[in-house]
Amino acid sequence: MAARVLLQRRAAPLTAALLVGAVAFYPQVAYAEAPDNNHSSKKPIYDDFDSFDAFPPPAKTTPSPSRSAPAAATQATAAPPAAVVPAASSSSSSPSTTTTSYSDALATWQRGPTPTDRLAAQIRRARLFLYQQTCAAEDRVNAGMSRAFDLEQSFTSTIASLAPPRESGEKLMPGVIYVLVAGMAGSIVARNRNVLLRSSIPLALGLGAAWTVMPVTMTNVSNLLWRYEQKFPAVADAHLRTREGVEQGWSFARVHSQLAQRKLTETVGEARETVEGWVRKGK
Repeated sequence: MAARVLLQRRAAPLTAALLVGAVAFYPQVAYAEAPDNNHSSKKPIYDDFDSFDAFPPPAKTTPSPSRSAPAAATQATAAPPAAVVPAASSSSSSPSTTTTSYSDALATWQRGPTPTDRLAAQIRRARLFLYQQTCAAEDRVNAGMSRAFDLEQSFTSTIASLAPPRESGEKLMPGVIYVLVAGMAGSIVARNRNVLLRSSIPLALGLGAAWTVMPVTMTNVSNLLWRYEQKFPAVADAHLRTREGVEQGWSFARVHSQLAQRKLTETVGEARETVEGWVRKGK
């Protein structure tokens, strides 16, 4: 009794496994539909389907002797385009096969482009549009990067051109410190004056110290500023007029100072001669 129960418990899983294997591995025949030989040549997916010219014009055939010439001409003009059949297969194909392929070609020519063809055309246009926009965005990014690189190169070359050459013997570090000290001294001198003097005196002292201590660097800076001013003709003309006025005023001041010095020298000489004459007469 116990042996029968034990055999039933062991036989149940084995029987279930055998049933599942028999169902899974039962030999069956898979039927597949054979492809149509008439549609073996596939069209490209991105053709334009605005005009459906899938079939060439019908070939010219000579009428048979049994038919009359008007009837043959009427049949040739009224018939739609025929399907193209290879020369090798036309000689061996039967009339039923030729009739079937001709009817399929006629049905395809009459129905026009399918929704799948129209969808493919729309997808083509969308992909081309995205490609053009991507190319335009890439060109804009490349142009922006080129401008940034040009700006960086221009900035570095400009800063490098301001430095004095090595053979001039001019050093920037102590010269900059001297210029700052001169500006601070000017601000200390004009601290109790009005706003105009407090802003002009430190600037004038700093520029004077810069032209005195770093003449080569200040010449390079002035040339750079002049190049930028040339981009604005009005500013350049105003600068030229101001510079000419300052130069003329400086030249006039020098001339007048020389005249005053000469006049003073002559006056002092005359006074000396007069005193010497008085001294001689007194003796």
